[in-house]
Amino acid sequence: MRKKISKREKRKLRIRKKILGTKERPRLCVFRSNKHIFAQIVDDHEGKTLVSAKDQELKLEGKRSRVEMSFEVGKLIAKKALEKGIKKVVFDRSEYKYHGRVKALAEGARAGGLEF
Repeated sequence: MRKKISKREKRKLRIRKKILGTKERPRLCVFRSNKHIFAQIVDDHEGKTLVSAKDQELKLEGKRSRVEMSFEVGKLIAKKALEKGIKKVVFDRSEYKYHGRVKALAEGARAGGLEF
């Protein structure tokens, strides 16, 4: 009996087989829910999360859109990564299109000083 795999899972597997995080260049992966966005930097050889950030950590004044929050999460993860000595990463968008909140997070990480 064959297992039915959703289009999102296929897309995720197709992307993940090309991307691998090493100690010198770890993987920056993104998880996006309807309300929140999360990012973490992972060393795949050791299977450890080196740095993580989420929008719930931010203490921002006033109401912000989800795209603006994603940009700020990108800057936050870049700041935390630079404190740990991580400058270069491989961007893993998972099964999401490089558009909207995922794109804003990547641009925020670049603005914060990370190189892709």
